[in-house]
Amino acid sequence: MEGRDAQNYREVCCKHYFPDIAANTLVPRALRALTIANPHLSLIESERVVHCTHNDIDAVSVISGGGSGHEPAVCFVGEGLLSAVACGDIFASPSTKQVLAAIEASPSSKGTILMITNYTGDKLHFGRAAEKAKAKGLCKNIVVLPQADDVSIGRSKSSAVERRGLPGHVIGMKIVCAAAAKKYSFQRCTVSIGSTLDHCHVPGRQKHESIPDNVCMVGSGIHNEPASMQISPFPSVETLIGRCLGLLCDPTDPGRAFVSFENADDSVVLLVNNYGGLSSLELGALTDEIIKQLGAYCLGALNAPGFSISLCNVSRAAEGSSSKVEELLELLDSQTTAVSWPNPCFLSKKSSTSEKDISATKIDANLHGSKKTPLSEGDILVEPELLDDAIRSGCKEAIAAEPDLSAWDRVMGDGDCGEAVQGVCEAIIRNLDNGVAQRGSVLEFLFSTAEAVDDMGGTLGAIFGILLSAFTTCLKSKIAELGVTPLDASTYSQALSEAVATLKTYTSATREGDRTVMDVLLPFAEAFAETNDFHFAARVAQEKAEATRYLKPRFGRATYISEAAELPDPGAWALYEMVKGMSSSLQRNS
Repeated sequence: MEGRDAQNYREVCCKHYFPDIAANTLVPRALRALTIANPHLSLIESERVVHCTHNDIDAVSVISGGGSGHEPAVCFVGEGLLSAVACGDIFASPSTKQVLAAIEASPSSKGTILMITNYTGDKLHFGRAAEKAKAKGLCKNIVVLPQADDVSIGRSKSSAVERRGLPGHVIGMKIVCAAAAKKYSFQRCTVSIGSTLDHCHVPGRQKHESIPDNVCMVGSGIHNEPASMQISPFPSVETLIGRCLGLLCDPTDPGRAFVSFENADDSVVLLVNNYGGLSSLELGALTDEIIKQLGAYCLGALNAPGFSISLCNVSRAAEGSSSKVEELLELLDSQTTAVSWPNPCFLSKKSSTSEKDISATKIDANLHGSKKTPLSEGDILVEPELLDDAIRSGCKEAIAAEPDLSAWDRVMGDGDCGEAVQGVCEAIIRNLDNGVAQRGSVLEFLFSTAEAVDDMGGTLGAIFGILLSAFTTCLKSKIAELGVTPLDASTYSQALSEAVATLKTYTSATREGDRTVMDVLLPFAEAFAETNDFHFAARVAQEKAEATRYLKPRFGRATYISEAAELPDPGAWALYEMVKGMSSSLQRNS
């Protein structure tokens, strides 16, 4: 695109019918419309979970989920496909609480498969939900299956986090779902590559800087991440498709030859996916060129103008799962009532609206009825005004940093970090306004805060949630051990160290230097444990947060781009702002 055409495109791309509201308020409205139009689907609105109205308890449940904005992903719920989907905020993983709601809505006597794409936040929240489900006795068997198929990132660069998930995963998902009731297993054998012309624009959020007209991106993710490769001058369609297929199929590429396509007799499935901003006409022409070059040699991302190519070597998949090619292709082609799967062949028995409403209401009531704060026999009591002011100050500092956090996160991906931090901090302040600190009970405050954090999606929400739960458990054990309250600084620092050790068992991001929130959390906890001086530890947190400007990312979405752009890591900086605010309050009131 050139000149006025490019300008017109950008103006239209960033224009929305809901321009002035938070992007995530669109999600529940869209889900309500989906379930009203399709009676075989039910909605737990409070948790943004869509599930089958007619759940077969004798069949294995397959549950998925992730950030919203990847439509038609949520429309893959139905008989013969997914049992339920937990919908996070736009491009952010659903919370642990949401995933648990999906598990409870799709009970199975056989077992539950949590089938997700390979993103850190999804893995943490679904993993934490699986552990909670086992502890609560919700599942006889439960397993988390992350799927990865992007070849744009070579082996060396993705060694710590593995490949990210792209639309190719729906091939394996369909086969696994169709085979679930028959107890089939399936080893995934899929590769994908994406290409885009520009970033998508999320309603209510500041837009990314546009990609120049003479640049085409290859290796694009589905969360607005910068591509791993930029081609300039803009290539011809033939050159672009050849480049993409080379990344998918070249057996001599040591970094990207994940799947072999050298056997001419192999059965291969091709998936061409629209990222949301291409016309059907243009996508059809691209598909024709792909098929033409293959002979010689659908998951969205809002309104991103681009596409992805996925190839699944079904012959290799059959070998790996002790199945026959015909068997897997039959499962891939089997009937389903999922709204967005092509050519569903039958309709499920429909319930009346009243039956559906009663079913959804019962589930909602069971999951979200009245809760009592699970206080132990002992408690930790401090001055209520001190507790309130310290927490409130930490939250206010983090909220004030939201514009910077969002701007820095847009460079790395979808720009939702600041929004998520602001949301959870505002929820904590609301709890304070409602009197959660009135008694000065540290445990009561921690339980209340854990529930607020449970509603926070994304990697940061999972990390904070696990840390808070572990910290609370450690403090309770200290009360039982010491039998005295209030506790001194050394007891808090020891509990924090033990909580960090517990957190490390849930994530590979367990060291400094990887440009994550751990670059502040680990040295802060260590300094606090060594000195029992919260203010000194806060100064260490500031130094470490500043230092993330110059670190190369090794975990999370930022791993997939080339440079850190000398900006702080938003998650690390958010934690520093919270600690800074608490330290300032404690010094004022000492």
